[in-house]
Amino acid sequence: MTYDEFNKFCEKLPATTYVVQWGGSHVWKVGGKVFAIGGWADDQPAYTFKTSDLSFEVLKDQPGLRPAPYLASRGMKWIQHYDTPGLSNKELKDYIKQSHAIVAAGLSKKKQKELGLLPV
Repeated sequence: MTYDEFNKFCEKLPATTYVVQWGGSHVWKVGGKVFAIGGWADDQPAYTFKTSDLSFEVLKDQPGLRPAPYLASRGMKWIQHYDTPGLSNKELKDYIKQSHAIVAAGLSKKKQKELGLLPV
């Protein structure tokens, strides 16, 4: 997946915003909270996303994946896809979508409603 494909996918998720920060990384947020990052790798695209506890345990030791630098070292359940074989594009999109859902669910009900993430 290229950064352009990553950005096009993330912008289609509900109530997202995009900023470039942290040394030029593509940062996607929902309700002001980060759910996906494209960047933080030197030689090829890398994608970082929040996971459930179970997914973190399953993914953290797979080739091409690792606990996300900075985030995981602080006890957060974030994975970075940084090399091959890693995940297929479909799998990566599924995990990014799950990350969006995890972060959105952590927002206050009021904020979720404001963003149109809850039924009216």
